[in-house]
Amino acid sequence: MWLRLVLGIVALAALVVPALLVLDAPRMPHRARRVPPVVLPNRVVPKEELPPVEPVAIADLDPEDARAFNASIPFSTDPNPAARPFHLVGAADSQARAVDCLAAAEIYEAGDDALGERAVAQVILNRVRHPAFPKTVCGVVFQGSERSTGCQFTFSCDGALTRWSPTPVAWARAREIAQMALHGTVFRPVGHATHYHTDWVVPYWSASLDKIVELHTHLFFRWAGWWGTPPAFNRSYVAAEPNIPLLAKLSPAHLGGTTEAVGPAGDPGATGLLFDANKAAGAIPASAVPAAVAGDQNVFLVTLPDDMVPDLYPALALRTCGDRPYCKFMAWLDPSKKPARLPPTGDQAAAMSFSYLRDEKVQYVKALWNCEQFRRPSTAQCMRRQPQPAPAAMPTPSPTTEPAPLDGVRRKTPPAQNKAGAAAPATPASPVPSSD
Repeated sequence: MWLRLVLGIVALAALVVPALLVLDAPRMPHRARRVPPVVLPNRVVPKEELPPVEPVAIADLDPEDARAFNASIPFSTDPNPAARPFHLVGAADSQARAVDCLAAAEIYEAGDDALGERAVAQVILNRVRHPAFPKTVCGVVFQGSERSTGCQFTFSCDGALTRWSPTPVAWARAREIAQMALHGTVFRPVGHATHYHTDWVVPYWSASLDKIVELHTHLFFRWAGWWGTPPAFNRSYVAAEPNIPLLAKLSPAHLGGTTEAVGPAGDPGATGLLFDANKAAGAIPASAVPAAVAGDQNVFLVTLPDDMVPDLYPALALRTCGDRPYCKFMAWLDPSKKPARLPPTGDQAAAMSFSYLRDEKVQYVKALWNCEQFRRPSTAQCMRRQPQPAPAAMPTPSPTTEPAPLDGVRRKTPPAQNKAGAAAPATPASPVPSSD
């Protein structure tokens, strides 16, 4: 009996003592998730230097660490003004391509979510107006798509366009949002944002940009310093959208093209104005800039250098026009065909090699080549040929004042003279018809 009692006490102690130790254990203080030690570049690009458009490189962090890092970056306290309304111009086929490029970016980046789609559309239109990006909607959306690691929008180079397609209803909604954005509707919350990413990743460019707003799980950024202010968004739209074969299954407007026909070096933004026209402008010496026509400082009639690559003509036009809101640049390879003043004659207009027109009042800019002299990747870059003048019309004889002869009435007519002056044989008169 005593043995049983001792064993019971030992068993009870074996249960109670560990329980008391656990309950009386000292509490460890809760430690917040440590922000991972990620070193990112933090440089404000000065106004004199065009900011680089870098491929999306992601820091090696798990999603929770990335969220902690993103939360540690404060939002900018500077004003966040809304962007100016965008108004699409150009030929009907070019406008259709712009709408479908924008709609594809919306739905593949944000899904079938109206708020996210509007935000994506505004970022793309902000890029179209910024000097660091292409000047067409499709050029912005598919920038770098020819490289698997260099695209700006992941869906354009990761195979998403071939793996799945939106439902007809979702696609129609995305196109409607694109139509609204391209015809004056502004999504104010993102302001002049040119970048965004989800909160579970950390791109290496994020530290050098100003974080301005969060929508759902997406963070939106603009460039720090002058390049993120409204005056920096001063480039005009090039109304010559390229054909994107990747969109052929979604968009009839993009049927029938090939990658080689899109632009130089497979660059879908290289239409109308060059994709890197601002960088190319640096290759044009100041001494090569021509003088304006006397009496009109906005018009330039230019003789092109024989050794200049035709793709650099827009760069010469940009450097020549400078910051003029209106500029007309007309250029000839043959100096004998260049007119001294406007308007050019028919032969001079037919011999024109290149033209550039900018009119910011109506949001219009266009660069065109003479495609009989230069082969271009798209007919949208070609000048319209002037129709040949119609042959001069023969003068119509004035009507005679003598009344027309009555049928069936014999009339005396003077005999016709032959070349020798003799009277021609008389023609017998028609018999008078019977009145019965």
